[in-house]
Amino acid sequence: MSHPLPPSIETVCEQALRLPCSPAMLPRLTAVLVAPDSTADDIADIIKIDPSLAASTLRLANSAYFATDTPAETVTDAVIRLGQRELYRLAALALVSRWEVGTSQGEPGDFCRNALCTALAAEVLAETTERIEPQMAYTAGLVCDIGKLAVAHACASFFPAVRDYRTAHGGTWSEGERNVLGYTHSEVGSRLLQAWSFPPVFALAAQFCERPAEAPEESLPLVAHLHAAKYVATSFGPGVPEDGFLFELNTPLMIEWGFTPELMQETMSTVHDRAKVRLQNKLTHGSLAF
Repeated sequence: MSHPLPPSIETVCEQALRLPCSPAMLPRLTAVLVAPDSTADDIADIIKIDPSLAASTLRLANSAYFATDTPAETVTDAVIRLGQRELYRLAALALVSRWEVGTSQGEPGDFCRNALCTALAAEVLAETTERIEPQMAYTAGLVCDIGKLAVAHACASFFPAVRDYRTAHGGTWSEGERNVLGYTHSEVGSRLLQAWSFPPVFALAAQFCERPAEAPEESLPLVAHLHAAKYVATSFGPGVPEDGFLFELNTPLMIEWGFTPELMQETMSTVHDRAKVRLQNKLTHGSLAF
């Protein structure tokens, strides 16, 4: 009896690109946020393209954490109150969490929880080293594993075979994917980020963050920070998927970049505090909505 063949990587990407609520708005939002002459109205105009994101922005601006005596009545008011950094964090997380709803096969919110911890760890490490821009590190951390959602959406029926391969041969989850599917979630994620017009370094970071020794030189600063961030997020715990604890840390590279055990431990503590502010009682369980 013949067994069905897994879909090709082209099919997986085509299915993912047809899904609604993709993170494709992020590059456009990033561009207007970093433009030196952009105004609050310019930023609001981008946000208002997505009614759900506009509502999330207003809701956060009027939450107890940011609220003043005068409520924010327009998206522009909310943009001014939140500030660009907090606004970007909200928008990026909201877009990724909504795409998870249409693709994830696991516990609701787990991908988003783990992605947030990875993003925050990358941001904290970038703030510490000052070798890459923290917002870029945050974004890359949030989307570097986006291929996992696309693969889960199209290939979930093949996951038992991936598990069987790992039981028989050991190794990482990606090695099991390669053997069973013919490609990995990292390769899928890289293709999706290219299709969504993310800067090329983001696609390279998604492809090589789990095997940084193979990364092209121009992407290595971001890849090294992401590799360390993924280790921090996995050690921290919230939302880690079944493959997460198979993560193999490139210790020599981490030492070369100054990511010592002491720094990783300090980063973990900061990530916990920042994630707690963002997710509150949903840090370890429960579906997320922004």
